[in-house]
Amino acid sequence: MKVRVFLIYYKKTLDLTRNSLKMKILDCTLRDGGYYTNWDFNWDDVKVYLDSLNQLPIDYIEFGYRSVKLKGYLGEYFYCPQYLLEKIRTVSNKKLVIILNEKDIKDTDVYELLTPCVGLIDMVRIAIDPKSFSRALKLAAAVKNMGFEVGFNVMYMSKWKENKEFLELIKEVNGVCDYFYMVDSYGGVFPEDVRNIYQLVKSQTDVPIGFHGHNNLELALINTLTAIEQGVDIVDCTITGMGRGAGNLKTELLLTVLSSQGKLNFPFNDLSKTVDTFTKIQNMYEWGTNLPYMVSGANSLPQKEVMDWVGKRYYSFNSIIRALNNQSKGVQDNQKLSTFSTNERGKYPKAVIVGGGSTAIEHSTAIKKYLESNPALLVIHASSKNAMAYKSIPNKQIFCLVGNEGHRMEDVFCGEIPDNTICVLPPFPRKMGTYIPSTLKENAYELKEVSFSDKYCDSHTAIALQTIVELDIKSVELVGYDGYSNTLVGKKEQELLAENEYLFTKLVNKGVKCSSLTPTAYKMIEQQSIYSIT
Repeated sequence: MKVRVFLIYYKKTLDLTRNSLKMKILDCTLRDGGYYTNWDFNWDDVKVYLDSLNQLPIDYIEFGYRSVKLKGYLGEYFYCPQYLLEKIRTVSNKKLVIILNEKDIKDTDVYELLTPCVGLIDMVRIAIDPKSFSRALKLAAAVKNMGFEVGFNVMYMSKWKENKEFLELIKEVNGVCDYFYMVDSYGGVFPEDVRNIYQLVKSQTDVPIGFHGHNNLELALINTLTAIEQGVDIVDCTITGMGRGAGNLKTELLLTVLSSQGKLNFPFNDLSKTVDTFTKIQNMYEWGTNLPYMVSGANSLPQKEVMDWVGKRYYSFNSIIRALNNQSKGVQDNQKLSTFSTNERGKYPKAVIVGGGSTAIEHSTAIKKYLESNPALLVIHASSKNAMAYKSIPNKQIFCLVGNEGHRMEDVFCGEIPDNTICVLPPFPRKMGTYIPSTLKENAYELKEVSFSDKYCDSHTAIALQTIVELDIKSVELVGYDGYSNTLVGKKEQELLAENEYLFTKLVNKGVKCSSLTPTAYKMIEQQSIYSIT
């Protein structure tokens, strides 16, 4: 109801005709959306986007970064090579924009980096941490000298008031930049914050002011309308809200609201074409707000880590929220456990690791018979999902508890956890906090370190495999590690497959034999059949 009243208020008070509207609109779908696609986009999709925006009341299109060489793979729209600039320029009739990440670029890099952009790009924006504002002024001067419009995208707006030194430097942008952007990086500001900060900036400089809002608390529209009402000169948006973390103000929503004044005219069919295209991409990458992003926004916490956590299928929302709460309070996990003992090193001839795949249930009758016939085998549960099927086996069982897995374990067993059971947790401190079922508190241990791998060390599989290393077990059999053979699986499933393959490869390289007793798509795992040994 409050949102509806708010929009009705703006509908009555804002004179947003296209002819009289001085405010400009910048669409940064490809640049901000690259955080999901690693800055790779299909040209056919980009062509639909550019053709559509040609017909829409968008003034600027920001389509990527320009950058010096960085480690790792970053896609085409992160480096924006000259051929791509030329290709986009031939299609688009809008002013074109690229952005520099100030922390990676020196003023001495500017000439070589931007010379290929001359005549093709109209504006260069600079993403700036307020703590680096003085350094950014030098970078901006170098960009300005090359004849580009310059935009200052000053991040972390919700924390500006804590940085008095930065606030005193705002006046230094006069004559250096063409737009000074208030960027709500965390998606955590409210309309009143927008008003106050706008007035603060306005009192310091005559440079035109912009606003870039993230949508963690679903306030991007209201905050942008507030900025417009205050008199900002330019605002950002993206198709379907595509952007880092929870995403941004939807271009289609902003245009629809402005059109509702009855004075902003544009062809909705052209808008629909690009929205349809990016909706399909959204179905793959699933950007948009959710509970963890809401908590991170409300507490002005970085979105990069939340993106990583939300993207991990083995992190529950509860464990992510616990980690965010710890961050917001500035505390680490404070529950130290006894270190996992290696007294049983060499005791077990073989271990069976139970994963969360459906084959651990489909073939459970044969698997249980195998375990009952071999009670000396150790059973390690990398996931509690299928554990109930193995409740009555005589083998010692170890449960790997990452994040909220302890709660799942309680739910699976309805609180009646089998005897001869212990749990192993990641090394201290645990980002996702610590939760241990009450009946296992005396049998809970933490690993000293994860040494067999240099990556993905806080996953369930990594904890299971490190346990194998600690106990010096040389042969491992897997059940329920199905993998994903369907090429149409989502990005999360693909990432999990790649992570597990990496971890298994690291273990095999340490001389541990790995085989699967149930069907698996993991190529480096030797395939056996549970039915050949029962």
